[in-house]
Amino acid sequence: MIDIDGVAAAAEPGESVAAVLLRQPEPWSRLTPVHQNRRAPFCMMGVCFDCLAEVDGVSSVQTCLKPVCDGMRVARQLGRPRIDR
Repeated sequence: MIDIDGVAAAAEPGESVAAVLLRQPEPWSRLTPVHQNRRAPFCMMGVCFDCLAEVDGVSSVQTCLKPVCDGMRVARQLGRPRIDR
């Protein structure tokens, strides 16, 4: 089980975060910085960057390449990514 924007979501061991996001009622992962358009996982192999989301407090994670783990916290990325220093 993982958490997506504060809501529990079922997840199977070995699947990607993007696969779980695509099963949700609203299957998007981020909003574009300029026009706030919803983007969803597309290529599922790390090429297009449409699947970016915040995972366990780290922004701009390519969710198609990130395997789930129990208790993981995922937040859809809203606009520009946060830059931590």
